[in-house]
Amino acid sequence: MAPWVRDAIVYELNVRTFSPEGTFNAVTARLPELQQLGVGIVWLMPIHPLGEVKKKGSIGSPYAVRDYMEVNPAYGTKDDLRRLVREAHRLGLKVIIDVVANHTSWDNVLMKTPSLYRRDASGQILSPYDWTDVAALNYANPETRAYMHRVLQYWIREFDLDGYRCDVAGEVPTDF
Repeated sequence: MAPWVRDAIVYELNVRTFSPEGTFNAVTARLPELQQLGVGIVWLMPIHPLGEVKKKGSIGSPYAVRDYMEVNPAYGTKDDLRRLVREAHRLGLKVIIDVVANHTSWDNVLMKTPSLYRRDASGQILSPYDWTDVAALNYANPETRAYMHRVLQYWIREFDLDGYRCDVAGEVPTDF
């Protein structure tokens, strides 16, 4: 564990509900407030586009990711996110994001490759538990692991993020 994690105050932040605007820029504007509260790590709940197919409710769940390589356009642009991270770092704050590595939305870009998903005996893609708005990824397939490694590397390399919080970590193979 990195030393900056051990004693840090972590602030979980849903971009959509953190401010009336619900944007990366609105979060950036309020980072000094978080710093004054003693926050050391800003944890952004999923920042990716939300799935539309089989979504729950009128908005859908941020944990039903449609594309791991994109940001939810309702939150702003990738440059807006980069600015948020730069400003957080300038203030001495770390930024981590949720990675939803166990499952995707039913309209995720990966659906073009069904072998990346867990399937039943008849070949139908499975939902984990009774979570009907998402489809379970198949970590027995090396291609799934390779893709998710690329995702994790992308966000660190391109956005200078400091790390991840793994959603449903107990369902993702430990060796991943």
